[in-house]
Amino acid sequence: MTSDSVSQAALLDARPQLDQRAGRVTAAMFLTMLSLGLLFSVYSLVQDMDGAGTVMTTWTPFLLLGVALLIALGFEFVNGFHDTANAVATVIYTHSLPPHFAVVWSGCFNFLGVLLSSGAVAFGVITLLPVELILQVGSSAGFAMVFALLIAAILWNLGTWWLGLPASSSHTLIGSIIGVGIANALMHGRDGTSGVEWSQVVKVGYSLLLSPVIGFVFAILMLLLLRTLVKNRTLYKAPEGKTPPPWWIRSLLVLTCTGVSFAHGSNDGQKGMGLIMLILVGTLPTAYALNRAMPVEHTTQFVAVAEVTQQALLKDLPQPVVVEDPRQVLSGYLRSKEAPAELIPAVAALTGVIADEVRDYGALARVPAEAVANVRNDMYLASEAIRLMEKDEIGNFDADTQGKLQAFKKQIDGATRFIPLWVKVAVAIALGLGTMVGWRRIVVTVGEKIGKSHLTYAQGASAESVAMLTIGAADMFGLPVSTTHVLSSGVAGTMAANGSGLQMGTIRNLLMAWVLTLPAAILLSGSLYWLFTRLF
Repeated sequence: MTSDSVSQAALLDARPQLDQRAGRVTAAMFLTMLSLGLLFSVYSLVQDMDGAGTVMTTWTPFLLLGVALLIALGFEFVNGFHDTANAVATVIYTHSLPPHFAVVWSGCFNFLGVLLSSGAVAFGVITLLPVELILQVGSSAGFAMVFALLIAAILWNLGTWWLGLPASSSHTLIGSIIGVGIANALMHGRDGTSGVEWSQVVKVGYSLLLSPVIGFVFAILMLLLLRTLVKNRTLYKAPEGKTPPPWWIRSLLVLTCTGVSFAHGSNDGQKGMGLIMLILVGTLPTAYALNRAMPVEHTTQFVAVAEVTQQALLKDLPQPVVVEDPRQVLSGYLRSKEAPAELIPAVAALTGVIADEVRDYGALARVPAEAVANVRNDMYLASEAIRLMEKDEIGNFDADTQGKLQAFKKQIDGATRFIPLWVKVAVAIALGLGTMVGWRRIVVTVGEKIGKSHLTYAQGASAESVAMLTIGAADMFGLPVSTTHVLSSGVAGTMAANGSGLQMGTIRNLLMAWVLTLPAAILLSGSLYWLFTRLF
């Protein structure tokens, strides 16, 4: 037998058993989680509707709600088996954990990541959407927007998954949002660029370019550092049979797999939450447009904060300015990102309107059904205008006025930006169960098709550690770094550093998928939005 034949036989012997079917315990756990999640979600939804006094006069909103929720949860399900396969590839190919146990383990920490997430990312996604569609989310155009961006993201994710290409679900979703924004602007006779927040697009573009470089370079450095500090030669060779690595590096691999899975759940899961809340606001505004759980005793404080904020804004004006329609002024500002002369008076006027609305009704829970959408839209416009003014450094406010503005923004965000527990549970289950299904294609690509040799213990630890640390740093600084890009390029970096060689066909396909994700998602979602607005 030739040396090449012996080497090939050794690689096949070291290959994990990926084709083994899940046992009955796993299947039973899958069905139990699915059933309990559905029951809890339906029960909570009915309770919220009863508590808000929602009167059912037609089944149409509930049919739309059901379809929209299925599509939104479908996106998170696909996201689960598309993205999280990256987290388990290294522990599987280094035999640190058995394949099915690794997948279930990762799914559980995705689940916990979603449940313990703050919700900040969820509403950050919504700010990228066209302002006029957010204000009319219950209209046919609003539903066309939600359906178009979600279906476009699902189609691209499924396509890249079928080809075994680890593309980024986050970039796919952002591309879909950009596509809807451009299409909406063009359909209303405006320049396509006016429907997009290009500062966010630039951040995503930088991330798209830099995250593979970060993964590649830092994984090389990590592997070289490991070689310098640890002289155990078995770490730098392919596993012999199904032998697991030494306990300390095995612990490191399991720890980093856990960290990546938790971070993925806490970050990516929120994107689905934000879209689901948008759907709920559009279909059941009485129950979900305003946070009805806000205590009645907070009403006095809310009104007081709004009034002192209005006075502080008016105090800084050189002369009184009358604004006939503050809502129109702020909508135009959010759409064009160009500050008109009456911007600050408009914010002050709308702040006073919000104070009067909350004072007159006495509590958010007492706002009548016919007024809920208007009150929420007023709060949304004020919050986004304040956010954008601060970003653009408009107003040159003193510290006292700036503090009052932030306190008022915090009050109105608390009234409109909330996520019920059942939404978190539904998304957590969709993402967690998605992790346990369909993971093999991406795992095989990461584990076998990037490099020309089997993944070693040191390579797996280096690539996964870089991914976990990079995601942690990105979360701290609010940078949109892709887990998929960092990990897969990290594996490529370790293969290059180890002298193993790269499979250039796979590398070319990966680069093509990364480059095409944004334009493909933009084109898909924009086309679907145009089509759906014609059908609805």
